[in-house]
Amino acid sequence: MTLTSIFILVIALGGFSWFTASSRVKRTPKAKGSRPLALPHYYGAWSMLWTVVPALALFALYFFFEQTIVRALVINELPLASQSLTSDQLALLYSKVVNNVSGDQINAALEIEYVPAAERLIELNSFKTTALFLAIVFVCIAGFGYSVARFSPQLHARVAVERWVRAFLFLSSLIAILTTLGILLSVIFESLRFFEMVSPLEFLFGTHWSPQVALRADQTASSGSFGAVPLFAGTLLIAAIAMAVALPIGMYSAIYLSEYASSRARSILKPILEILAGIPTVVYGFFAALTVAPAVRQFVEWLGEKLTALGVIDAPFQVSSESALAAGVVMGVMLIPFISSMADDVIRAVPASLRDGSFGLGATRSETMTQVILPAALPGVVGGIMLAVSRAIGETMIVVMAAGLSAKLTANPFESVTTVTVQIATLLVGDQEFDSPKTLAAFALGLVLFVVTLLLNVIALHVVNKYREQYD
Repeated sequence: MTLTSIFILVIALGGFSWFTASSRVKRTPKAKGSRPLALPHYYGAWSMLWTVVPALALFALYFFFEQTIVRALVINELPLASQSLTSDQLALLYSKVVNNVSGDQINAALEIEYVPAAERLIELNSFKTTALFLAIVFVCIAGFGYSVARFSPQLHARVAVERWVRAFLFLSSLIAILTTLGILLSVIFESLRFFEMVSPLEFLFGTHWSPQVALRADQTASSGSFGAVPLFAGTLLIAAIAMAVALPIGMYSAIYLSEYASSRARSILKPILEILAGIPTVVYGFFAALTVAPAVRQFVEWLGEKLTALGVIDAPFQVSSESALAAGVVMGVMLIPFISSMADDVIRAVPASLRDGSFGLGATRSETMTQVILPAALPGVVGGIMLAVSRAIGETMIVVMAAGLSAKLTANPFESVTTVTVQIATLLVGDQEFDSPKTLAAFALGLVLFVVTLLLNVIALHVVNKYREQYD
């Protein structure tokens, strides 16, 4: 029996328990003092939860621990000489056994000393699904039997179901918190390993980034430099250019759509504007590399020649084929719907009574917008801006394709730069050894990125709390 069929069986048993319990309530005499305390579907839901949830929990435990248990039992069948090997060597032997087993057949090329382990693996593969089926059927029947034994018209089924729902909501919140904590701890742990090899002062304040390290003792010029300031500078430069493009366009478009556009214009323009949010970033990257970057270079070179001819500057501008300006402009276009859509929704959510009161006092439409509506909508607008800034800092594909990989400490938007996220992706591409400072540097960069994003959120909360106004 396959896992899919077992899952379908659990759902079917849950449906059967729901139908049985709800039908039983409907058949209960409605005499005085025995009237059910909840609607029939609550009793059905209560019975179904006791039938399905324990089985699904067992299903989840199976997925989490099945491979670990099978691996431990197979390794116990390996020759005694293998038991003294390291965990990595045992993992290789286990993979060798797995690769030489196909269904219930053992590859004839497998060494004789590993055949017992292969036979054990075949036995476990044929037994584990059957054992899971029997265990789940038993749990479902036990849960259904418990619900039948506890069934009574005087049972507060709605309250019991709501307890299940609260438990599920609490578990969901706990999983989200633990997942975040696990990500943070893993990044911190690997970052500490990196800082054992590289000074934090060099990483945070160094101005030369070249993470190439020597693979052999006789190699030279590969000692590695891990000064991350050029990466931080490149990230901030591109994010600043992107926000300089996205913020005014996004805000002005939101103000127009919410306050000035007719219903017909809004119904046409808003969906077109939000299409930008659905375009994959790799498409933006192609657009930046093939269209925007050459156009920016030609325009800046033309402008530099004109200014040089007029004597304003001494020499024409030098523009790289990959520049921070091209990447920032395209990233800004990508961020427009993030700012526009959220600001538009927040502005339209401002109570109409505030507009009417402002107009009644003689204020113009523009004065109402700047003096009344925007202050009322400021918390939501700040949230949209912070979301766009975080997206700009974390963007990778556009920077790779339009800004390049050169780690330069420069404020010139016409030069090629790189960002923190691009370097993280570059450092973790391919087969890497996680005991090298080159690879561990990616986790240190990720930690810095996490701290920066956290600070942005703290600043946003401070601004929101400072300028929030309460309206009836």
